[in-house]
Amino acid sequence: MNLDVTERSLPFFEAMASGVRLHVIQLLAEKPMNIRELAEAVGLSSAIMTMHVKKLEAGGIVRTEMQPGRGGMQKICSLAIEQAEVLFPNKMERIREYHQSFIPVGHYTDFAVVPTCGLATGEKIIGEFDDPRYFLDTERFQAEILWFSEGFVEYKIPNFLLATENPSELLVSMEISSEAPLTNQNWPSDITFYLNGVKLGTWTSPGDYGDKRGKYNPSWWPDNVNQYGMLKHLTITPHGTRLDGKPISNVTLSDVNVRDKQWTFRIACEKDSRNVGGVTLFGKGFGNYNQDIVLRLYYEKEVPAAERIRSDG
Repeated sequence: MNLDVTERSLPFFEAMASGVRLHVIQLLAEKPMNIRELAEAVGLSSAIMTMHVKKLEAGGIVRTEMQPGRGGMQKICSLAIEQAEVLFPNKMERIREYHQSFIPVGHYTDFAVVPTCGLATGEKIIGEFDDPRYFLDTERFQAEILWFSEGFVEYKIPNFLLATENPSELLVSMEISSEAPLTNQNWPSDITFYLNGVKLGTWTSPGDYGDKRGKYNPSWWPDNVNQYGMLKHLTITPHGTRLDGKPISNVTLSDVNVRDKQWTFRIACEKDSRNVGGVTLFGKGFGNYNQDIVLRLYYEKEVPAAERIRSDG
């Protein structure tokens, strides 16, 4: 139970302001008891004990219910809470919340790709295989999967962080793999991530997976092409950047200007990399994870604890 120092919590304090009632709480902590049992244990009449129990009920400390007994119905008392905390007005509480954006893979705002390449919606291939011109097709906004052997795609994302909110972590989640001709389990690719023009780090994808069908692939999708990827979690904090919990660079939230009103997020396979093995991005409706690119910005804000209690209650 959370309490403050307003009249809202007064019934609790009144209930606790009695040696008899403190004794009753100790007895009920061991087991539920009826009014007569409590009265005998404390040395009072049942009528007086009933008044004490009503005080404890009003304070939210004890609950009662009628149950059949040997002599008819009896009132059984038990504790309603295990602990209580009093929060004073000057105490501030830090709340962790987040803003979240879902970016379909076809909603890129810039690109430069080299064949093999292509895009598809949940119903069909967009244009033709290995023709970068179709990355400009208006149908690209419906794309749920895309692939290229070299180059990049870049996304613009709105940032809804308020001035009163203190960013603590940016999480980017996506299903991704290499891009081989057809498929190849052993096809390493160095995939590099950028935020607001700052290089976050590089991950080497092991391969382009086609040993079994992706869980969410549409029925018409061919068996001999990209089937699924790996779900990767990129996190940027005030202490550095990690991929799936492992450090990949020292880039921090302040380095990427996380308070900018708009971000750019780039996924690239660069021609001067050691392993130029392409990129496949799986969106909602393809692969093994039914999701688009997800960005979640965690932040903290301070509010008076009493205000938090009122909003929760």
